[in-house]
This record gives sequence, C-alpha cells and structure tokens, in this order.
Amino acid sequence: MQTTLKSRTRFTGIGLHTGQKVRLAIHPAAAEYGIWFRRTDIVGADPLIAARWDSVVPTKLCTRLVNESGVSVSTVEHVMAALAGCGVHNAMIDIDGPEVPILDGSAAPFVHAILECGLRSLDAPERAIEILEPVEVHDGAARARLEPAGSLEIAFHIDFRDTAIGRQDKVLDMANGAFVRELCDSRTFCRQADVEAMRASGLAMGGTLENAVVVDGPRVLSPGGMRHSDEPVRHKMLDALGDLALAGAPILGRYTGTRAGHALTNRLLRTMFARPASFRMITCDPRTARRLPGVGIRADDLRLVA
Repeated sequence: MQTTLKSRTRFTGIGLHTGQKVRLAIHPAAAEYGIWFRRTDIVGADPLIAARWDSVVPTKLCTRLVNESGVSVSTVEHVMAALAGCGVHNAMIDIDGPEVPILDGSAAPFVHAILECGLRSLDAPERAIEILEPVEVHDGAARARLEPAGSLEIAFHIDFRDTAIGRQDKVLDMANGAFVRELCDSRTFCRQADVEAMRASGLAMGGTLENAVVVDGPRVLSPGGMRHSDEPVRHKMLDALGDLALAGAPILGRYTGTRAGHALTNRLLRTMFARPASFRMITCDPRTARRLPGVGIRADDLRLVA
C-alpha cells in the first residue's frame, strides 16, 4: 500500500549555499499524488515544483528542481532521501525560500520527525521500477550504474587525497530500515580548501563546522569528529538515495556509484527512462513490497544507528 504522513511536520533552518533562513513543512497527501514542493513565498507564478528527475537542472554541489515558470528549489536531496528511506510515497512540501534548510547536514532531523508523527496507509497499490538490464553513464573517472537486483542496493566508492577521508567503499541493501539505521545521520562533507573556494564563488554561505564535516589533510575540523569512520561514503549513499527517489517510485535494482555526484545520478535516470527496455513499472505484491526501503521501520530504529 502507498503511504503518507499522519500529520504535518515543520522545520526551520538556513540554506547551506544561500545562508538564507527558511521554513519548511511536510504535509500529508492523497494516494497517487507523489512528492511536490510548493514555494509559499512566490506570487504571480506557478509555485508547484514536481520532485521528479525531469525537473532537475544542472547546478553545482546539490540537486535543484525547476518548474516551467522558472520557480526553483535546491538542495532537495536530504529530505528526498528521508522520505524514500522512511517509505513515504505522497507528500506536499511547503517552503518559503529557494533552498531546503541544511539542518545538521544529514537526513536524520527529517527522519526523526517523520517517524515521530507516523505514517498512514492509503488505499492504492504500491508500485516500483524494476531494472531489467544494465544502464551506465560516465564523466571522466566518475561512473554511475543501475543493474538488475531483487531490492534496492547501493554500492559506492570514493577516493580523496585528504587522509581523513582517503579511499572508502560500502555496499548496503536498503531493505529493512537500513537507511534509518546506517545512513540517515551521515553529514555532508568537504575539504577546507573547497570551503574557501566555494565562499569566494558565493556558495556555502550557510555552511558551518556544525552542519558539515570539514577536513584538512589528516584532520577533521568539525567538533566531535566523524559520526562514523566512513561517514563520507555513507553520506554519498544518502545523496544517491535522495537523487534516485526522483525517479517517482522505488527502484528495484543495484546502483553503483564511483566518484559519482548529483548530476551524474540524474543523467543515469534520464538515460534509463530514455531506454524503455531497461526497466518496467510493476505493482508490488506483498513479498516484493517487503523489500522496499522504509517498510517495517519504527521510531525505535533511530536508536540502532550503526
């Protein structure tokens, strides 16, 4: 069955790149509605923006959605990962600014709020996108790939010069609440040199050592260090789940990312949808539905973060 939230959840914070204070609220929505953003500060233009792969426009360092009126919302990946990882299929997200608040740099605040308010089943079948044949895209050494699998699996590889990060690899099956327990609290990360370059370009104006993991060679500059020894690769997997959620339905397949980012994952979805033989939309029977992200999770799962 499709799901939505039982009640509204609210958040206030600043945008990572704009530094602008923003209020955001996630509202329940009816079956078959999907996920939409609504810019409550917009007058004289269409404020509704579909959370879909074909609304994505190229931008640096985050995922940005734009509607036909040119109204946009950016840095949607963390809230989209939270909704997907908690199994929410339908929601309206009101926001009074151009960027989703960064909060603590992870998806955990969204997950906490979603699980605390609870989910409501809707009278509509749950559907999924089943990958039938491999699809792959490249950009230099970066690669993103989807291939057949019985559930959503995410594998990621990163390799940074900074020894505080270095080479990291991780593979997870997203079934049975794995996102909540193992990925949701992993924060965005960057190098100190990149912070200085981004701010010189007018980006990361809301970034602090409290909402991102900042490294400089072997040192972690953020207070308390990393939440996990491999927090950076976990965050890349979190981002991938949020970007894959823009497919419009859960994916049954294995995603592999090698140095991949938001733009490459979106290119992967565009390539997949341009190749109808590579996938099919299915109605999930109970056995298939149990393998989807978010099925069976409880608020208690937040205490089991790995």
